[in-house]
Amino acid sequence: MLPTLALAAAATAWGMFVRARRQLLSTLRDRAQRAEADQLVRAERARLAERTRIAREMHDVLAHRISLVALHAGALEVALDLPPAQVRESAALLRLTAHQALEELRDVIGVLREEPGQERPSTVPQPTLADIPRLVEETRRSGAKIDFEMQVDGAAAAPGPLGRDAYRIVQEALTNIGKHARGALAEVRVAGAPNRGLHVSVRNPAAVSAHDRPAPPGSGTGLLGLQERVTLANGVLVHGRDASGDFVVEADLPW
Repeated sequence: MLPTLALAAAATAWGMFVRARRQLLSTLRDRAQRAEADQLVRAERARLAERTRIAREMHDVLAHRISLVALHAGALEVALDLPPAQVRESAALLRLTAHQALEELRDVIGVLREEPGQERPSTVPQPTLADIPRLVEETRRSGAKIDFEMQVDGAAAAPGPLGRDAYRIVQEALTNIGKHARGALAEVRVAGAPNRGLHVSVRNPAAVSAHDRPAPPGSGTGLLGLQERVTLANGVLVHGRDASGDFVVEADLPW
């Protein structure tokens, strides 16, 4: 009798062990599958976030380039009595700006067409604080009037994201002035230092004269993109008309 009971108990215990082991293996497989799925979701989110960032950068770059193309073309259209040398110079600037816009457009299309696992870094160099004077001069060459002043201590050592954000703020503001207030004098101020932060201000009055040529079309998301960019940097952005009627874009970025 006792051997029979012992055998039955052993069989029951073995069955319970086998069942527990199967349940454990099933649980481990489920956890592994969930972990793998979570990892894929995180990777996809990171990839989409990077594509969104690149698309935002390309919006800022292309909007500015296309605006400059329109300004150069408009200047050639109305200034019929320009000397041949100046016409050639304007045409060369127009061709160069259009070429740059095309190269940047190819870059963003290539990024957005990539499949998972085939990502490549953007070939468009990222701007820094040191590039802001060049941006202003480039915009001046299109005929824009800009009063520019930049006083930044330690600009060469500024973090890359800070310089990029400041550059994009100035770029978007100048692009909007070219679209909506052509002929107005823009005032650009960039000032700051480590541990004090960076202040960027671009202001302009209304256009000084009416223009027959329509403004270049826009997506209407430029200032919204700036707001998102500055918020992600833990900064503050304000834009709109002030008491004098000037349109002002101002940002304070931590540094």
